[in-house]
Amino acid sequence: MNAIDQALSTMEREWRAYGVRRQDRATLAADLRLELQSAAADGVTPEQLLDADLRGFARRLADEAGVSCVPPEYGRVVRTALTGTVLGGCVGLIGYLLIFPLMVAAFDLPRSVRVPILLAVLVYYGSVAALAAGGAVVAVRTRLGDLPRIRRTASAMLVLLPLAGAAAIPLAMGFARAFGYTTDPLVVAAEVGIVVAAVVGAVLLARWWSVRDPGGLGFRRRQRTPVATDA
Repeated sequence: MNAIDQALSTMEREWRAYGVRRQDRATLAADLRLELQSAAADGVTPEQLLDADLRGFARRLADEAGVSCVPPEYGRVVRTALTGTVLGGCVGLIGYLLIFPLMVAAFDLPRSVRVPILLAVLVYYGSVAALAAGGAVVAVRTRLGDLPRIRRTASAMLVLLPLAGAAAIPLAMGFARAFGYTTDPLVVAAEVGIVVAAVVGAVLLARWWSVRDPGGLGFRRRQRTPVATDA
């Protein structure tokens, strides 16, 4: 890889992290490549032409070009969603522990009636999971209102989190059943890990979908400012 390709590769990564859309990244890179190649023909290297801080230069170039930037902020979204998941799950667990005895007393099923353990486990996991998913969506929607397209992210989470739960809960239940529903810390940690992995995957997919490049990308061109040289 030559010096021009190395510089453009570094700037491409920075543009991606900055939230610059794919088509806009391609346009910026093509324009900059022409300038670098023209400068190279005159014996000027990319190091001489560009700022030593390529990452900062990449952001300034994107700002000057007026491109639309939508930073994904994956880490922040995932952290907030997990916090909401934990809080919602705790509310669901506490509520279930409080309501379940009342429901048993109210219905008072005959001793001859046996509720299948699978159904009981599904109701238990499902009710807690529903509130956990709701907590994640509410947390993202209310705490990250400053992020672009966060409403689309929350809407996507409303669809993807139940699907992730539908896949993860039976898997966690099967894992627990394989170990005799033991409360061994390692087994419980593995069950929690399965659910957390599903939640994180759903949140990442929801955020990616909400900030992905749409079909019609608009590169708002301004009068391009030539790259300054020391010559």
